[in-house]
Amino acid sequence: MKISKLCITHKEKTLVDINFEIVSSLALVGESGSGKSLTLKALLGMLPSSMKLKLEIESNFGLKAGKSVSFVPQNPFTALSPLTKIGKQFFTTHGSVKELFKKVGLEIELLDRFAPELSGGQLQRVIIAMALESKPKLLLLDEPTTALDSNSRILILDLLKNLSHAFDFKILFVTHDMISASHLCEYICVIKEGRIVENGKMQNVLQNPHADYTKKLIEANFANREFRK
Repeated sequence: MKISKLCITHKEKTLVDINFEIVSSLALVGESGSGKSLTLKALLGMLPSSMKLKLEIESNFGLKAGKSVSFVPQNPFTALSPLTKIGKQFFTTHGSVKELFKKVGLEIELLDRFAPELSGGQLQRVIIAMALESKPKLLLLDEPTTALDSNSRILILDLLKNLSHAFDFKILFVTHDMISASHLCEYICVIKEGRIVENGKMQNVLQNPHADYTKKLIEANFANREFRK
């Protein structure tokens, strides 16, 4: 899937002007205000009406949220009703939901629970199961592990990586966290002020960054850690 043009403007000012390709798993990494969240909203069709979007895509599937494209938000509570049992919030059959729960490592009994009764890690797995209902070709991730502890974070990232192979979908992971990005994704695009300043294979960029902005992000994320494998 190739985004040959994604341009967002507001009152004649260009906020984002980028292009990138999602071969398998791609991390779009940048600090707050870099344009990564706007990019995600553009792909989901959720930009404010005051903004204009020019989007050109080369893909063998349509970019349609809820069908070929699914979304996992940062906070699972935003996607779940606290007053409805988990099992009642799926649209597919009960048998299919049970299979999805097995795939994401959840006990079937949790279908009869309410969202506030589940841990953060369990809730994020529920959302991932919901995202897989439509058998998407592309999964958009908005920093889904930010609120989790380090152990839960790694488990969720490993789960997403395994599911992408099992269900054959591509990943676009929007994040500020280089460590999580390097754990999940094969490729990376570094975005600053609405422009891509560096891109390529994840390990190549980590081992030999060219842009000063990329070096700054790596140093901030990997301080006192060995990552150059």
